[in-house]
Amino acid sequence: MKKWLREYLLNFCFLMLTFGTGVFYFCYYLVGLVFGSGMSFTLIGIPVLTFVMRSSWTFMDYDRIQTKFYTDITIEPVMKRTTTGSLWIQAKGELADIRNWKAVSVLMLKFIVGITSLFSAVIFFIVPILWILAPCISSFADINVGPIRIDTLPKSLLMMGVGVLFAYAGSWAAKGAARWSGRYTQWMFSVCR
Repeated sequence: MKKWLREYLLNFCFLMLTFGTGVFYFCYYLVGLVFGSGMSFTLIGIPVLTFVMRSSWTFMDYDRIQTKFYTDITIEPVMKRTTTGSLWIQAKGELADIRNWKAVSVLMLKFIVGITSLFSAVIFFIVPILWILAPCISSFADINVGPIRIDTLPKSLLMMGVGVLFAYAGSWAAKGAARWSGRYTQWMFSVCR
């Protein structure tokens, strides 16, 4: 039971982190690329774009470590490149490297994976817990499940039993959702190599 609960909580944390990082990557790269491109004519945007491109490999490495910790999916790290020369030569190299653009694209697409992960976390984790807590909640809040109103103790106990069964069955589906999110990270690295 202890191992099942630990895995259940790790899957929940991973799905929520996937949502958080997906939203962050999308916003970060959208703002960074738009601002950098818009300010390129003043030459301030070129260093911004260079920094945004360099950060993609740091974020991918973070995702690799996060995936290994939560889902035990091992992904080989990508060797970091060292650039030499003046800042403008480095900027040209970063902006011309197609792997950087691929990395930014797959990191921004993680937003869609994050939305799916949030939906999975709500369905497989939060709903069963609310159903399990139905006897406690029904005394001060109106609970309706479809057309059925949960207003008596037998109905709330039945709802609690259904919540326990749904939590157990949902743990398997949540494990699959967490694995799916981890496989996306694995796919990100295969695309960007």
